[in-house]
Amino acid sequence: MAILKIARMGHPVLRRPADPVSDATAPEIRALAADMIETMRDASGAGLAAPQVHVPLRLVVFFVPPGRAEDPDDADDAAAGLTILCNPSIEPLDGAQADGWEGCLSVPGLRGVVPRWRRIRYRGLDLNGTSVDRVASGFHARVAQHEIDHLDGILYPQRMRDLSLLLFTEELRHGVPEGAPPLAGPPGAGDEEE
Repeated sequence: MAILKIARMGHPVLRRPADPVSDATAPEIRALAADMIETMRDASGAGLAAPQVHVPLRLVVFFVPPGRAEDPDDADDAAAGLTILCNPSIEPLDGAQADGWEGCLSVPGLRGVVPRWRRIRYRGLDLNGTSVDRVASGFHARVAQHEIDHLDGILYPQRMRDLSLLLFTEELRHGVPEGAPPLAGPPGAGDEEE
């Protein structure tokens, strides 16, 4: 396994749609996923997409850390172990969106308020070629949408409605701006990609 270099906002690989994974069970896809997991953990991230490590393929890895649930009573917003998806898709399950703070390993040092679907279904293939079909809400839904956006060449600032809520993480120690949603943890915490 290896820690890979993370592409930053502005790099062409992050601006284009990624290519489909032709064989989710291929050894090179399994090796790429292992390197992505190691890279994500080394960078204290909650997710990573293949384009972020300069590989334009539709592959994502993510997890929901304990304590990140927005609604602890919602089973679809609970801590979730590592998810690896090839060729994922998202389906919103209702019209409701929620604003929340996001960070990104490809946009280091910044956080912004991004609207996301509250409840989604995501589908894809795991590394055994088995179909994955899950319903997610809260942070779980947010992290899945964030990672899958990378596969379509979209970074979270492009989803923001109000760029005055794009801030340097270190400045959040002064508190969140009026009207912004609260942070999920102490200022500067949760800087992981969502």
